[in-house]
Amino acid sequence: MSENKIHLKIITPEKIVYENDVDSIYAQGEAGSFGILPNHIPFMAALAIGTAKAEISGETINFSIIGGAFQFKNNEAIILTEVAEIGSDIDVTRAQLAKERAEAKLGNASTQHDIKIANAALARAMARLKAASK
Repeated sequence: MSENKIHLKIITPEKIVYENDVDSIYAQGEAGSFGILPNHIPFMAALAIGTAKAEISGETINFSIIGGAFQFKNNEAIILTEVAEIGSDIDVTRAQLAKERAEAKLGNASTQHDIKIANAALARAMARLKAASK
């Protein structure tokens, strides 16, 4: 691997979703968005439900990331998450239906617990749609 590349690996409990050398990585942490370039100092962050992107030779690859952890050290980045999808693999129709269901549940929510669950479902659907549309 070149000193000017980052080896990115996105891992879920089921599989390695993505592994490649990239030029830069951008993601949404719990404390805000961040970007990583080669030779960055070691860095760790809790990830929010949202999107991440990797840039390779001017091309952008988008991902939906459903929380998790990000670790960077020695030009190696690892994203550990329960669920991740490459944007181009996302079924937009299915994600749109999930968004509509979540919005309906949010509108009918009667307890704080129901609101929290509906908001999480809505955030997941929105992350998937955002990753797919880029």
